[in-house]
Amino acid sequence: MTMSKNDSYFNANKATWNEKVKIHSKSTMYQLEDFKNGKSSLMLYEIEALGDVKGKSLLHLQCHFGQDTLSWCRMGATSVGVDLSDEGIKLAEALNEELQLHAKFVCCNVLDTSKHISETFDIVFTSYGVIGWLPDLKPWGKMIAERLNKGGTFYMVEFHPIVWMFDYLEKKPVMKYGYMQDEVIYEEYEGTYANTESKMISKEYGWNHGLSEVINALTEAGLHIDYLNEYDESPYNVLPDLVENESGMFVTKDKLYPLIFEIKATKK
Repeated sequence: MTMSKNDSYFNANKATWNEKVKIHSKSTMYQLEDFKNGKSSLMLYEIEALGDVKGKSLLHLQCHFGQDTLSWCRMGATSVGVDLSDEGIKLAEALNEELQLHAKFVCCNVLDTSKHISETFDIVFTSYGVIGWLPDLKPWGKMIAERLNKGGTFYMVEFHPIVWMFDYLEKKPVMKYGYMQDEVIYEEYEGTYANTESKMISKEYGWNHGLSEVINALTEAGLHIDYLNEYDESPYNVLPDLVENESGMFVTKDKLYPLIFEIKATKK
């Protein structure tokens, strides 16, 4: 079978994420020791949106090295995490064993989830820095609908498309990319968002998706949108020159545009 251009992009991203796992697991951002000692990695938005997950089945898409998957598990959900990075899945499985939890993990491209997982779930969850790795959201929306029980909940919280219009590699962010852009965006830079001092070279291929594309991918797949909210704050300090506010969230100095959005949807 001939490899498509997208496959070569995915392979490059996988190699980068395998390297990132080693750096992120030691970073202050991911607070792995605190996590092992019981600290949840989940943020306020997702906890408030999904509420009591005890006894529910939950599929976590693009789970990195599994902290959120395991945090849901600690809250009583039966969790399954999916990620492209085999190093990420390896560490997730090791954490699951060390913490004596009962999550399961699958290494695959998120778009191929239905080839690897046949069961359906009460909740499908994904968060922060996920859809930009996907060239087309229609197969993503279809896969989410396939993996949800009837009446089940899909929830995502993600960086806002406006955030991805800027190039942050120079000193001052420059608006460079389209709000909706079909062409792939290639970036190569030193360090990662969790450790800017790291010497690793990140080589990444990504795509920009406007909110209409996200909503249409989900509704066309048969999901009913319960709400879409946009916020001018982020729980993560991942962009240059953000300022921490009283509630511990990070905002731009001028608050001119939203930093994150959340969508909750139900399978009809």
